[in-house]
Amino acid sequence: MTTVPCTVLVVAKAPVPGLAKTRLAADVGTDAAADIAAAALLDTLETVCRLGVAARVVALTGDLGLAHRADELAAMLDDFVVLAQRGAGLDERLAAAHADTAAVAPWPVLQIGMDTPQVTVELLETSAERLAADEVDSVFGPATDGGWWALGTSDPSCASFLLGIPMSRPDTGARTLAGLRRVVGTVVELPELTDVDTVADLWPVADLQPPGSRFRRAVERCGPPR
Repeated sequence: MTTVPCTVLVVAKAPVPGLAKTRLAADVGTDAAADIAAAALLDTLETVCRLGVAARVVALTGDLGLAHRADELAAMLDDFVVLAQRGAGLDERLAAAHADTAAVAPWPVLQIGMDTPQVTVELLETSAERLAADEVDSVFGPATDGGWWALGTSDPSCASFLLGIPMSRPDTGARTLAGLRRVVGTVVELPELTDVDTVADLWPVADLQPPGSRFRRAVERCGPPR
């Protein structure tokens, strides 16, 4: 397998009951929500492990020892460089994660979250290859809720533009894309994906995954679509 000179960065939160997926927990309970979050993270990490990229990094916040599936997550993370998130708001933590990743892995950075377990090897690999080959300056993946699920730049220092952008709002994606276009040349938009945040998101995402995936099995334990 050819190694693509690009780093894939996963920004993640330890799936601790009561702290993970609080909107989802209001409908399915704290333990089920944490289990779904853990399954989504594990499926995402497994997909990243299948990529032929130069480095894999996880920027993590929260106590992994208190998380659902802690042992399985710890084993999976052996294949990643794990960095602690730093900063107050999410905008600061995202910008810092890009900077810290570039400091340990000097290549273009393709950042994703843990809430799109349906993401494919092919989509991530193509994006990484285009960034590494300098075909594009940046890639951006919009989310159906108005946010975004992916941000990649050939120059990771560009991610400092994230500072000051309000997060977790219906216009976060539009604001982020506008800010990105101000600091880079070419931006390629990736397919729109659904983030898993609420009970309404569960089955639309699970239906895009094979029956044996961790996420689909976790969703099945919550019952049929609501």
